[in-house]
Amino acid sequence: MTTLAFPDGFAWGAATAGHQIEGGNVNSDWWPREVAPDSPLAEPSGDAADSYHRYREDISLLAASGLDTYRFSLEWSRIEPAEGMVSHAALDHYRRVIDCCLELGVDPAITIYHFTTPQWFAADGGWRNPASVDRFARFVEIVLPLLYSASHVFTINEPNILAMIFAGKGNQQIQAGALPEPDPIVTEHVIAAHRRAVELVRTTGRPVGWPVAPQQFFADPGAEEVLRAYAYPRETVFLEASRGDDFVGVQAYTRTRITKDGPLPAPDDVEQTLTGWEYYPPAIAEAARLAHDVTGLPVYVSENGIATADDARRIDYTRDALRALHAEMTAGLPLIGYLHWSLLDNYEWGSYAPTFGLIGWDRETFVRRPKPSLAWLGGVARGNALTVD
Repeated sequence: MTTLAFPDGFAWGAATAGHQIEGGNVNSDWWPREVAPDSPLAEPSGDAADSYHRYREDISLLAASGLDTYRFSLEWSRIEPAEGMVSHAALDHYRRVIDCCLELGVDPAITIYHFTTPQWFAADGGWRNPASVDRFARFVEIVLPLLYSASHVFTINEPNILAMIFAGKGNQQIQAGALPEPDPIVTEHVIAAHRRAVELVRTTGRPVGWPVAPQQFFADPGAEEVLRAYAYPRETVFLEASRGDDFVGVQAYTRTRITKDGPLPAPDDVEQTLTGWEYYPPAIAEAARLAHDVTGLPVYVSENGIATADDARRIDYTRDALRALHAEMTAGLPLIGYLHWSLLDNYEWGSYAPTFGLIGWDRETFVRRPKPSLAWLGGVARGNALTVD
């Protein structure tokens, strides 16, 4: 057995997103899509995991395991349910979440925006509207007092996937082997909004960046130029936009083969996760190296995990992902921390079937059921070291 030590101060935690776990997010743009009689989605988010009310239990389980960081998002549609109308009750709620983290010795890592917008924002063109940049900046100003307590601030989650969702006309099934080309107008506005947000967050003195989701493209011989052209609008431009930030976040789960004819889905003869992605633990380390090479910044693994019903396989995947990350750190990669996706089984944009969580829960009673993977990852965090064969 070999022990791989991580540096002092390395952050260990788990991540969530508001709409996916809170429940009852009725003012969001996703809610009407989910409950429409002709909805293409398998099921609505409904009460989700009811973490809006049970956040103390969830953060307590995280802290008790040995993890020290909780990344969560601020739900724009709760805080600004109508344009210019600020819900002080919602702001107070997120202040209580932050205070709970601090009370339990957990660092709050805060995402300002994670995919869902208020219905009024979406109805007026969403991120395609040039006014979206000013509207987002106003939202950042509204939540700015909350950010002083954050360990790190993430402005806009997976901006590259966000721009692809718009290009796919709202289709939530973004698959690695068939990514739509991002909407160029959305790309322009989201990058501009990020830069405005960085300026504002820097007034708090907190480190700020955004998390990009590289798909870990790898090229067949002779397909290198195809890869570069395919990757640029889908991830490279968003990594380049990170230059000058305090750090860059990375979120990766799989890899995608690029042939001379373009990308291919995961082959049938490899192990696949519940989302249909190839089981490929080194993806996150490769993504971290790519992000650092493009930006020159320290890297924060802000999401990484696996959709599986086999928790032992979750541990296997995470162990090998951490092993690959440690090798990159040994080779000089500056890595801030590792946040697992997700703390809880959650609403995966249309279905509860893909289970990513370290904690399961009952759909009717909401009773939390911590999985062995939570205790295992917490043990790694307590020792700040990984034991491998």
